[in-house]
Amino acid sequence: MVAAAVLVSRASRLLGRSHVGRPLSSGAHGEEGSARMWKALTYFVALPGVGVSMLNVFLRSRHEEHDRQEFVAYPHLRIRTKPFPWGDGNHTLFHNPHTNPLPTGYEDE
Repeated sequence: MVAAAVLVSRASRLLGRSHVGRPLSSGAHGEEGSARMWKALTYFVALPGVGVSMLNVFLRSRHEEHDRQEFVAYPHLRIRTKPFPWGDGNHTLFHNPHTNPLPTGYEDE
């Protein structure tokens, strides 16, 4: 029990904290160490994670063929009770004619 307390105390001093309790919520009390910890997490965890995710998407997009799915006119999808307030009223705001069908099917079929 005493050895565990000594280890926690040493780890706390290595991390630059004066107390051990609730380390992630201590920034609300004005501790500078919390800001330093979150800054380090941003630079060393979050930004590399975003970079790896972007690389994964880029490499997958180069190697896969994107065939669109066959259009099936399900009655519960693409219901238009009133026209959209832009364009011809039938296209969604971010419409892509290759991947987004209209209620009657793809535009180029």
